[in-house]
Amino acid sequence: MTAVESRPGGTSQALKALGEGVPGTSPVHRPFGARVKAFVALTKPRIIELLLITTVPVMFLAEQGVPDLLLVLHTCFAGYLSAGGANALNMYIDRDIDALMDRTSQRPLVTGMVSPREGLVFGLALGVVSTLWFGLFVNWLSAWLALGALLFYVIVYTMILKRRTAQNIVWGGIAGCMPVLIGWSSVTNSMSWAAVILFLVIFFWTPPHYWPLSMKVKDDYARVGVPMLPVVASNKVVARQIVLYSWVMVLVSLLLQPLGYTGWFYTAVALATGGWWLWEAHALQHRARTGATGPKLKEMRLFHWSITYVSLLFVAVAVDPFVR
Repeated sequence: MTAVESRPGGTSQALKALGEGVPGTSPVHRPFGARVKAFVALTKPRIIELLLITTVPVMFLAEQGVPDLLLVLHTCFAGYLSAGGANALNMYIDRDIDALMDRTSQRPLVTGMVSPREGLVFGLALGVVSTLWFGLFVNWLSAWLALGALLFYVIVYTMILKRRTAQNIVWGGIAGCMPVLIGWSSVTNSMSWAAVILFLVIFFWTPPHYWPLSMKVKDDYARVGVPMLPVVASNKVVARQIVLYSWVMVLVSLLLQPLGYTGWFYTAVALATGGWWLWEAHALQHRARTGATGPKLKEMRLFHWSITYVSLLFVAVAVDPFVR
């Protein structure tokens, strides 16, 4: 039984939001330009920006300089298609609960701008094309890694973990770590400990990145029965977990230098940005411990900083070979 079915009237509300009896959702009222924007929105472009930020700098590190620019373009294009396909399939599966959540109520499959069948076919097509593109124009190791990330996100996270356990983001985040491995393999057609370390950085980054947002919108998740950690635990417990993951993330990020993969520049950036992250994480824990709620908790400060942190850290990954 889904979260929507378990709530009185949930199914009827979802169907109504998905376009049954709602004016403006028939093909007649779906202009071509708006339809194009809707299909682009299915790929979640802003999330893919983050994925590319963790892909391209690793290619510079793997090359120890500037990688072949055509290879970079092929990797980014295929990576966008793969992640976009995974996101479209995620929206197809979650369209029932998306219709009941304020944060997702305007997604294309909810408003009717894209039909469920169109969303499913679109997501599958992107997955197939991306795999072939990786295999033909990059290498097959990268292709299988990308396909594995797509399947993990859609099946393991969306279909199995998301609605069943508060550990959904922890283990589901593995899919978001894969672009690091893809960036390395696209250049070397192999793996290395450098790629594994950066994979782990993103693995430990994902929960403290997403949990602050979940704290802010936990009522949305509670409404549809998705057990995000802030839904099933107090702010103090969530903040403690955020601090724990943050410390591990920062310590793991510092392993590249002693293992000889980076030099002083990356280490300096990792220390500075990691130190600021820990300051924000402990500040959030302090506010949660003292019982602050709502605007006083300022959980979104850490969420926004987390995006800046990962951007600066991976820019340092790309710049470090030139500084050395």
